[in-house]
Amino acid sequence: MAKSFIAGRRGITGYLEVPERDLLRKLFADVITMLEPDTPAHEDPLAALLGLDMDVSVPSDPALLRLLPDAVKDDAGAALEFRQLTERSLRESKIGALRAASLDLDKDKLVLDPEAAKMWSMALNDVRLVLAERLDIRDETDADRVHRVQDWGDADDVESYLSLVYNFVSWLQESLVQAVLARMKSGR
Repeated sequence: MAKSFIAGRRGITGYLEVPERDLLRKLFADVITMLEPDTPAHEDPLAALLGLDMDVSVPSDPALLRLLPDAVKDDAGAALEFRQLTERSLRESKIGALRAASLDLDKDKLVLDPEAAKMWSMALNDVRLVLAERLDIRDETDADRVHRVQDWGDADDVESYLSLVYNFVSWLQESLVQAVLARMKSGR
C-alpha cells in the first residue's frame, strides 16, 4: 500500500507498490498521448524553434481542453492568437513533467528533490484534471459523489473505478503538497 510523502533531510520521500506504480505509469502515458500534438509534415522550422504553432485549434476533447484552456475569455480571436503563441511550450512542459515523474516509477521508494517534487505535482495535477473531466466533476456536489466510492471491491463499473483512481491520485498529490510545505517551513 502506498505511503504518503514526507519531508526529510534527503528530500521528499514516498513509497509506492508495484501495482500503484504501474497504474501511475499508465495514467502518465495516457495523458502524454493526449498532449502529443499531431505535427504537420510541412511545419516551419523557424516557427517550431520559436515555439509557435500557427495550425493550432481549440481541442475538441473536453479533457484536453481542461489541460489546455483558453487563456482569453469572450474573445475567440485573442484566445486563438494566445494559443498559437503558447500552446506548444505548454504541451512540452506538461509532457516533460509527466515523463520525469514516470521515470521515478522504477523504484519502490521515491526520493524527490525540489525540482522532482515540482514535476510530480504537475504530473499528478494533469492526471487529476483529466479524471475530473471524465467524471464530470464541476462542483463540490460532484466531488462528494466521487469521494463516496472508497473500496476497490465496490468498483463494478467504469465510473466507480475512475472515482477510486481519482481519489488515489488526489490523496497522493495532497500528500506531496503537504510534504513540500513541511519542507519549506523547516527551511530545508
